[in-house]
Amino acid sequence: MQFMFSNRIQSVESSVVRDILQLTQGKSIISFAGGLPAEEWFPMEAIRKVSNIVLKQSPKALQYGVTEGIMELREQLAKRMELHKKIAVEPAMVMLTSGSQQTIDLMAKAFIDPGDVVLVENPTYLACLQVMKMYGAQVVGVQSDAEGMIPEDLAYKLDKYRPKMVYVVPTFSNPTGRVWSLARRQALLEQCHRTGTVIFEDDPYGELSFTNHQLPTIAALEGDAPDRLVVYTSTFSKLVAPGLRTGWVAADRRIIQMLARGKQSADLHSSVLDQLLLSELLRSDSFSLDDHVHKVSLIYKERMETMITSLQQNEVWRGSQWNKPQGGMFLWLELPEGLDAEHLLRVAVQKGVAFVPGFPFYVEDCKRNTMRLNYSFASPDVIRSGMERLGEAIGEFTGRYADV
Repeated sequence: MQFMFSNRIQSVESSVVRDILQLTQGKSIISFAGGLPAEEWFPMEAIRKVSNIVLKQSPKALQYGVTEGIMELREQLAKRMELHKKIAVEPAMVMLTSGSQQTIDLMAKAFIDPGDVVLVENPTYLACLQVMKMYGAQVVGVQSDAEGMIPEDLAYKLDKYRPKMVYVVPTFSNPTGRVWSLARRQALLEQCHRTGTVIFEDDPYGELSFTNHQLPTIAALEGDAPDRLVVYTSTFSKLVAPGLRTGWVAADRRIIQMLARGKQSADLHSSVLDQLLLSELLRSDSFSLDDHVHKVSLIYKERMETMITSLQQNEVWRGSQWNKPQGGMFLWLELPEGLDAEHLLRVAVQKGVAFVPGFPFYVEDCKRNTMRLNYSFASPDVIRSGMERLGEAIGEFTGRYADV
C-alpha cells in the first residue's frame, strides 16, 4: 500500500544525528555523536525526594494544566534569568515548553509562511534547519567566523531578504562550540533593530561554562525595550536532565500569546508533573541547581581536555584543526582539505567509534571535511579509548586516500 504523506513531511530529511544514534544502539560502539549529557551525574536522589513531595501534595500534578505553564515555575525562571543572565522579564513573558526544541517549532509555526526567509549562522543547529524547512522557510546562511556572524554580510542579507527572523546560538554553539564576541552580539542587535527583525536566541549551553568570563546574552543587551525583538529560549535538558522535557521561552507578551496558540494545537501544555518537580527542586534546601551546574561544568571541562590531549598526542591528526571549547558539549574539527568526514565515519564505525560529520549543519558552502565530537557523555577513560579507535580510523582512512 502506498501512503499519501504530505509534501511537508516528505521534504524533511531524517536527522543524521538520530540516524547515527540508532546505528550505535545495542553495539559496542563508543559514540561521540549525540549531544548527550552525562547521565551518571543526573541528580537522581534530589529528583526522587522532590517526586515524593510533589505526589504527596496534590493530584494536580497529574491533571491537565495551563498552556503557558504553572505560574510558580515561570516566576522562578523570571528571577533566575534576571539573576544569572541579567534578562529582565515578568512571569507573564515566560512560557514553558516541552524542551527548547519545541520552542523552535512554535517559532516557525508562529512566524513562517512558505517562502519566508530565516537567516542563520553557517553552520548552525541541524534540528533548527529541519524545522524551518518543514514549514517552508527559505533558510539563508550568514557568513560567520570564530566571533559570530560577520556584520557586513548580515547587514547585506537583512536588506536583501527582509527575513522574518535571525536564528542564533551565540554561546557555546551547536555544532562549533563558538562564543560570539561582545561586538558581534551588539552588531546583530543594532542591525535587527534597524530593520525590525526578530532575533531568536537559543541558549541551551550558556551556563555550562569552563571559565569565569561570561558574555551577556543578546536578550540582556536589549534590556527592557518596549518593543523587544529578542526571543530567548533555554532548557532544563542540559542543566538537570533531558527526560524531564522542560524548556522555556521569554519574549514580548504578544509573541508569547501567539506561541501559546501554536502550543495549544500541538500538545495543549507541557507535563505538569515535570514542571512541579522542577519547581520543587529549585526551592529545595537540600539541592542547589547552581552548585550542580558548576560541578557538571567541571566534569565536562575535564572530558573536553581529555579529548583535546588525545588529538594533540596522536600524529595522525597532523594537518587537522580544532577549537578548544570554553564551555558547552561539542568540539568542532576540520580535517585536511579534500578528506570527506562522511566517508571517514564508515571506517570509524568499523573500528567501534562514531561521530557526526559536519556537512548536515551547513546551509550552503558545505565543508565536507568537518566533524562534530561530543565529549560530555563519555568518561575520560572511555574518551581515551574512543579517540584511540578514531585515531586508527583516520590513519587507515588517510592511508587509503593517499593510495588513490
